[in-house]
Amino acid sequence: MRKSWEQYFMEIAHLVASRSTCLRRAVGAVAVSGDNRILGTGYNGALPGAPHCDEVGCIRNELKIPSGQRQEICRAQHAEANVCNFAARHGVALDGATVYVTTQPCTTCIKAMATSGVKRVIFEGDYPDPFARQLAQEVGLELIKMEGHHGNENHQFAET
Repeated sequence: MRKSWEQYFMEIAHLVASRSTCLRRAVGAVAVSGDNRILGTGYNGALPGAPHCDEVGCIRNELKIPSGQRQEICRAQHAEANVCNFAARHGVALDGATVYVTTQPCTTCIKAMATSGVKRVIFEGDYPDPFARQLAQEVGLELIKMEGHHGNENHQFAET
């Protein structure tokens, strides 16, 4: 049976996540145009030229910072921000795009995607940032949770 576009792009997001150098959570994102063309990808990892956490350790683990808090204390850039930055760096417009991401975006990534013109985000895993959902709603960024496990052929969707 042929995969849906949502299944296809989410599987690609999981493959992109395999490039992550974060020791806490591997996240991948894929930006897609309205006609189902991939515009860019991103994963969470260190800034260009900076050491990766898998090389030097995780400062967030050392400081015992809980997930979803004090995001500014981290070497890594989140996958969604990376896909927005990649697009900007290479002159690719994300206006009207959908971003498929393996984990719910945080507040900072909601801001980056909304500012970049992304209109819809389809995600799988949860992230402890309820304000991100509120902010997305306020700016008209549609957040859709893809229910089910990676590789499951019977995904369901839930508005958040």
